[in-house]
Amino acid sequence: MQFRILTMMAAALVAFSMAPAAPASAQQRSVPADKQQIMLSFAPIVRKAAPAVVNIYTKRVVEEKRVSPFFDDPFFRRFFGDGSSLGGSRKRLERSLGSGVIVRADGIIVTNHHVIKDADKITVVLADRREFDAELLLSDERTDIAVLRIKVHDEKLPVLEFGDADALEVGDMVLAIGDPFGIGQTVSSGIVSGLARTEVGITDFRSFIQTDAAINPGNSGGALVAMDGRLVGINTAIYSRSGGSVGIGFAIPSNMVRTVVHSAITGKPLVRPWLSLRATEVTADVASAMGLDRPGGVLVEAVQPSGPAEKAGIRRGDVIFDVDGQVVDDVQSLRFRLATREIGDKVTLGVRRRNKVMNLPFALKAPPELPPRDATVVQGRNPLSGAKLVNLSPAVAAEVGFEESTTGVLTVEVARGSWASRIGLRPGDIILSINNRKISLVGDVRAATTEPSDRWLIEIRRGDKKLRVEVG
Repeated sequence: MQFRILTMMAAALVAFSMAPAAPASAQQRSVPADKQQIMLSFAPIVRKAAPAVVNIYTKRVVEEKRVSPFFDDPFFRRFFGDGSSLGGSRKRLERSLGSGVIVRADGIIVTNHHVIKDADKITVVLADRREFDAELLLSDERTDIAVLRIKVHDEKLPVLEFGDADALEVGDMVLAIGDPFGIGQTVSSGIVSGLARTEVGITDFRSFIQTDAAINPGNSGGALVAMDGRLVGINTAIYSRSGGSVGIGFAIPSNMVRTVVHSAITGKPLVRPWLSLRATEVTADVASAMGLDRPGGVLVEAVQPSGPAEKAGIRRGDVIFDVDGQVVDDVQSLRFRLATREIGDKVTLGVRRRNKVMNLPFALKAPPELPPRDATVVQGRNPLSGAKLVNLSPAVAAEVGFEESTTGVLTVEVARGSWASRIGLRPGDIILSINNRKISLVGDVRAATTEPSDRWLIEIRRGDKKLRVEVG
């Protein structure tokens, strides 16, 4: 068993020593030829990569409400409510630990959104133990990527160059570098166990690299490094029942990370391309019904008028099976492939229409804000008073993670103590009707709530459920 492991390590190292700067192709991979090759080491790759991996410490002040245990008694709650106004509060300092990667010599660092979320202070500790306060440039929850900057005067920091995650193959060797459990920088090795993992519900734009390189708490935001010494992923999560590594770790591909970093550096808003269609996965049953020889790709169910999909010539019933030659097996992988490109670019979609295969040029455009959002805080004596509402458009839907074709009036904020909060309205709720009057635009809400009424009937959609609220 030990000899087999050493053989695998050596095979990867032979490829590293012989390969040019670009990722090695399948033809350049080979097995070790002699004992000397088996005794090769990962040390040259680690020496190159490790100085660019940093530790990240965050602090935030949390205010806790102190409530007397008497308020667990229904008798006291009857007179005093939940007791939060009588128990007082105290402030507590929370600390967390993660890792990060220097991707530009002037101090640009990548980590996970969940590592620095809600932090009041972010401290970066370099491999040489120097500490810097970090400025947050961009934090994107939907990709779980955050970009930081530290100020270094007239100094070039060690960096990890971006590699091409699309060049990875299952079975390739990789290294995970980070600070697990806060014990100091650690390197673990493994192989790529899977690619384009979209079933893992960690982020909205998900297409993860799966690896069995040991990833543990504190590794989040650290580097996944290929055998050419380049960054191919940011370690983000593990599958575990115990909290420790069981050999199933996930990393965000470098191609997505590069897009977020570019947005942070240029100051341009992070806008995802407008898909402008609704689609579903082609399962085995769907493939059989359509007469396809195998499942794969996404079946177009609807195309939005005047969108890039319609202009590209995509029709209802088409099956999209690749983007620029990269296979897509579900809607998440299709969205991911488009999200790694910039607005204004063009990609080629591989489309199957009945028995015909076509390559259609697809222009990447920002989702439009039509109708205009018309942000309004409802006023007056009505159950929606205190709610901030906007019109749903493809742009707004993309911002909040809804399907682009979703329409209606969206609740984005609810003031504490307002009528809207008392009836249980939440951000993300869509107003469907007021007193049996259909609501399509914010203007409909204004009109419906200015009419006095002794009894209110409000219908909302929350996720996949329809709810009715009666106030009288």
